[in-house]
Amino acid sequence: MPRLTIALIALVGILAGGLGTTLLNRPLPQIDAVAVRAIVAEVLEERAQVAAAKPAAPIAPVVPNLDPSVLNPMIETYLMADPSILRRMSEALEKQTRTAEAEVAKTALASIHDTVFEDQDQVVLGNPKGDVTLVEMFDYNCGFCRSSMPDLAALIAEDPNLRIVLKEFPILSEGSLDAAKVAVLVNKAGVDYWAFHEAMFTGRGQNDMASAMAAAQSLGLDPMTLKLDLAGPAVGRAIQTSYDIAKALNISSTPTYIIGNEIIPGAVGVDALRERIANVRACGESQCDG
Repeated sequence: MPRLTIALIALVGILAGGLGTTLLNRPLPQIDAVAVRAIVAEVLEERAQVAAAKPAAPIAPVVPNLDPSVLNPMIETYLMADPSILRRMSEALEKQTRTAEAEVAKTALASIHDTVFEDQDQVVLGNPKGDVTLVEMFDYNCGFCRSSMPDLAALIAEDPNLRIVLKEFPILSEGSLDAAKVAVLVNKAGVDYWAFHEAMFTGRGQNDMASAMAAAQSLGLDPMTLKLDLAGPAVGRAIQTSYDIAKALNISSTPTYIIGNEIIPGAVGVDALRERIANVRACGESQCDG
């Protein structure tokens, strides 16, 4: 039985006893009120401690009843009052997307770094020991690659510490594949590959086996010997490597540049390439913070 109840019963008992004594004309006993109050106070304190120890009942969240017919016009009014909000949202989303894509590209590039930058079959122009490497994947029938060739020429002429890697990536036609095969042999022959490259991109019409053979012959190579070597494993390996790189890095167009940890699709222009080269020298990446 709770102590408070016992105390109250005791108090009642004392009072009852006192009443009986009065009826018998006896003196009333003295009630120890101080002791009773002490017991009551102690019991109340115990109850308070027990209540405090119990976990509070969770308060159910208040979910407002949002009526779309009321809320939607409010949102529209808010956006119409400041349309720049939509532009800022679009810019933030674009930045977030670019950041995510850059992280994916960085990881993918790291996994095939040597294949991209140090493959034995690739064409190396400029300074072979340059402090920055710019890779271009191209197709000899790509119009944008043709228009971008002067960009590479300018970079080679003005930057003695730039290393340029060219990778044949024939994706536009069967003629592109035939031209790429001849290009691999031209590179292995040790002749002036840049002269071959210029001849292919400055000629008229579509490039194919005939135009590539003509450009190679102008450098002193024997067309018959080249034709015999076209089916060799080195030719297929070089072109397959480009396809493997494209698959790993999700590259599907030409030209595509690779520099630092960035993949740059499209003919971005010589100024954009200069900026990336300078950034790699400054901070080790194609885009520096700040």
